[in-house]
Amino acid sequence: MRGRHEGQEVMLAHVDIEERVPKDHPLRTTKKVSDEALGRLLPEFDRMYSRVGRASVPPERLLKASLLISLYSVRSERAFCEELEYNLLFRWFLDMNLMERSFDPTVFTKNRKRLLEHRVGQGLFDEVVWEADRRGLLSDEHFSVDGMLIEAVASIKSFRRREDQEPPPGDDLGNPWVDFRGQGLKNETHESRTDPEARLMRKGKGREAKLSFMGHALMENGNGLLMDFVVSRATGRAERDAGRCEAAGVPSQDAGS
Repeated sequence: MRGRHEGQEVMLAHVDIEERVPKDHPLRTTKKVSDEALGRLLPEFDRMYSRVGRASVPPERLLKASLLISLYSVRSERAFCEELEYNLLFRWFLDMNLMERSFDPTVFTKNRKRLLEHRVGQGLFDEVVWEADRRGLLSDEHFSVDGMLIEAVASIKSFRRREDQEPPPGDDLGNPWVDFRGQGLKNETHESRTDPEARLMRKGKGREAKLSFMGHALMENGNGLLMDFVVSRATGRAERDAGRCEAAGVPSQDAGS
């Protein structure tokens, strides 16, 4: 017998989010491990904020939201906050009830500096790695280091000579810096005016050079787990230097977590 479409009625219902998430869903293990790791960081969270004033969005929730953005490849923090309004799985992972409204995307922007200064993101990562080690999932014998270019949020038009103060004369009065004909763009003589730490690099011969940074990942090959990750300036020796530092367990001289 064919079912008939009925209009949706407004009604009050009791919905248990815990029951709506499958028992074998992979996020259950992720949530358990991350909650335990964040629990060990509570003293650091208490030191980050004042004891008076309006309560903020819990830093634990922001870190777990960033984890969801990465795991589900959400294109932006604004898109994530929009999806959080109706995504039951995300709300369950962040310990939010159905009546609670999604937070504003500017919360990420306003709290990012605080989270970076106190290195709580690095602390969460370290706690998860130590938990993996306690479970016997890591090995110090089978690992590899791989590097990748991370494109900077800076236009090639901002890459100018360091001594240049005023734009050179040209036909384009609106943007006279775009004409690079006859110029040799080098990191030794040029820098980006919007992101001075970015360096001009290409992935290989014949590839387009872009303003970039380099990311270096230390992988445990037995279980495919990420053990460490650093970001450094893009240089010809950055990958080898970061590899030696990660293998020795010391921070890279020109890298930041």
